[in-house]
Amino acid sequence: MNFFSDLLNALPGAVAQGLIWGLMAIGVYITFKVLDLADLTVDGTMCTGGAVCIMLMTHGVNVWVALLCAFVAGLLAGAITGILHTVMGIPAILAGILTQLALFSINLRIMGGKANQAINPDKYNLLVSLRNVKRLTLENPILVAIVFTVVVIALLYWFFGTELGSGIRATGANPNMSRAQGINVDRNKVFGLMLSNGIVALSSALYSQYQGFTDVNAGRGAIVIGLAAVIIGEVLFARLFHNFALKLLGVALGAVIYYIVIQIVLTLGLNSNDLKLLSAAVVAIFLAVPYWKGKYFRGAAKKAVATPAPAPVAAGKEDEPNA
Repeated sequence: MNFFSDLLNALPGAVAQGLIWGLMAIGVYITFKVLDLADLTVDGTMCTGGAVCIMLMTHGVNVWVALLCAFVAGLLAGAITGILHTVMGIPAILAGILTQLALFSINLRIMGGKANQAINPDKYNLLVSLRNVKRLTLENPILVAIVFTVVVIALLYWFFGTELGSGIRATGANPNMSRAQGINVDRNKVFGLMLSNGIVALSSALYSQYQGFTDVNAGRGAIVIGLAAVIIGEVLFARLFHNFALKLLGVALGAVIYYIVIQIVLTLGLNSNDLKLLSAAVVAIFLAVPYWKGKYFRGAAKKAVATPAPAPVAAGKEDEPNA
C-alpha cells in the first residue's frame, strides 16, 4: 500500500514535468523527424531559455516578456547551429555540439557567473510553480502546461501548412528533390533549427519557473529525454495518430509516459544516482521496439504468406501405392 500511496502522491508532479518536457520533445521532433537532422544544440538551449527568463524576471521584467526573450534566445542558438552547418559545411551533429559547448559559457555569463540562479515564487508572478501542482486551481502547472502544449501544437500545425513550413518538411523528406524544385534547402534547415531550439528554450523557461531555479547543467542529457518522448510517442500512437498535429500530441504524451515510468521505478526504490542509466535503458528499449517488430513479427507474417498451402489430395488417392 505504501508503494501505491507514494506513487499517487508523486504522479501530479510527474505529469506536470512530463508536459513541460513534452514541449522540448516537440522541438526535438522538428529536427529529428521533420528535418531529419541530429541536433545536439538542445542540451545547451535547455539551459539558455531558463537562464534568460529567470534573470530577466529577477530584474523586474514581466513574465510574458521574459518568455518571449527566452524564445528569441533559442532562435538565435538554433541560427548559430544552422549557420555552422549550412554556411561552414560542418556536419549537423558536430555543429550542434559546437554550439552546445559555446552555450555553456554563454549561459554562465547570462547568470552573472553563477552556476545556478533561484527565483522566489512569493516575490515573483510565476506562470508555473511546483508548489501548486496539487491544487485544484487555474494556477496548477498541469493545466498551464496543457494550455501551452495545445497552443504550440496548433501554431505548428498552421505553420507547417504554409509555403515555408511545407518547404521545411519537403527539405527533410528529400533535400535533393527539394533543391531541384527550387526550394532553398539551406535556408529551410536554418529556419527549422531556429524553430526547434526556440521551442526548447520556451520549455526551459517554463521548467525553470516550475522548479524555482535555473542551473547551468539543467540541459545535460536533455536530448536523451527528447528522443525518448519522440520514440515512445511513435511506438505507442503511430497507428492511432496519422495527422501531423496528432503526431505532435503523441510526442507530448510520450514525455508524460516517460516521466511516469521514471517515477514508478524511483518509487520502487531505485537509487536516484542511477537515473541517467535508467533513462538510457528506456530509450534503448523503445528504439529497439520498431526493429523487433519489423524483424520478427512482420518477417513471420511474410513467411506465412509466402509459404504455399499443401495441395488437396483427391478422394481415394491417398492410399494408392506408388507405381
